[in-house]
Amino acid sequence: MSSSGSDREFVKNLTSKINLYFGSLIFVFGIIGNILNIIILSQRRLRSNTCVMIFIGSSISGIITLLSGPTSRILSNWNIDMSESISWICKSRSFFVNTFRSTTFWLLMLATIDRWIVSSTNARFRYLSSKKNIFQSIFLIIFLSIIIHSHIIYCYQANVEKSPLECFNKDKQCRLVSDLIFLIVTIVIPLISIVVFGWMTILNIRLSQTRIEPMTTVSSISHPSQSVEHHRRRRQRRFEKTDNYLLIMLFIQVILFACLTLPVAIERLYSTLTLYEKKSPLRYAIESLIYQVGLLMTYIVTGMQFYLNTLSGGRVFRKALIDLLRSISRKIMCR
Repeated sequence: MSSSGSDREFVKNLTSKINLYFGSLIFVFGIIGNILNIIILSQRRLRSNTCVMIFIGSSISGIITLLSGPTSRILSNWNIDMSESISWICKSRSFFVNTFRSTTFWLLMLATIDRWIVSSTNARFRYLSSKKNIFQSIFLIIFLSIIIHSHIIYCYQANVEKSPLECFNKDKQCRLVSDLIFLIVTIVIPLISIVVFGWMTILNIRLSQTRIEPMTTVSSISHPSQSVEHHRRRRQRRFEKTDNYLLIMLFIQVILFACLTLPVAIERLYSTLTLYEKKSPLRYAIESLIYQVGLLMTYIVTGMQFYLNTLSGGRVFRKALIDLLRSISRKIMCR
């Protein structure tokens, strides 16, 4: 076997191992995280919150994405992934993956918009954040995602040659449409919206602080005392701490979202634009490796919400998690 041939086999084996081990980790931790997220957020004292309802919807969508996505990559190691050889399975699996992955990302965007509405100083505007409106928004997002990704039923087919996956778009036109939809609709629009509405939420909080400040000043004039001044300074420090916390959280969310989704979108676009270039088998293998690693990274976004909430969701989420664990332990001990 030539050196090029051995290198190609090495890259293909490496791709298979990454799909098996990395894909299995993402699947297990993603499913467990989303299930725990649903259980914790479904507690009576939390589920009335509109933002919590969106996170529950996002977790359900994430579970569907993980069940129809990484499982295919894992099964491909034993050549039992039927989507690679049967077109109707290929079409349906790809449709579910792309539709609900996009839905998950758009629901994260909706949660950011809901935070902005709730933080508004306009009471009429805050009234828009209601259960009815949130349910309608969630169903609208699902409906739009289904319509946008309906082209997959026509474009995707099994046994496609010279592509990152055997279940893929059948020609360059389909690839270009799918790549642009994935880049713009699934990634860029949610990413930009999270940045814009997240920043506007922080501005709303700052505006509410400036409205509270004059009231404190009047109170200190009417009842001059050191305790009032001390209280004012403590409150100001608390506001600044919250403000900094929100900025850090927004920064982390945007960086993670961008780092985990943009690479595969760029690789897909590059692969489509160079589709008719003459490439060696080794180059095809390397491009397939890059694509499949990038694809697995997008599944991390659909399963990381619980772990982000646990690490940075504040006292409320961690307390709900501890209460759940205590409740489970009591039930086990009572048996």
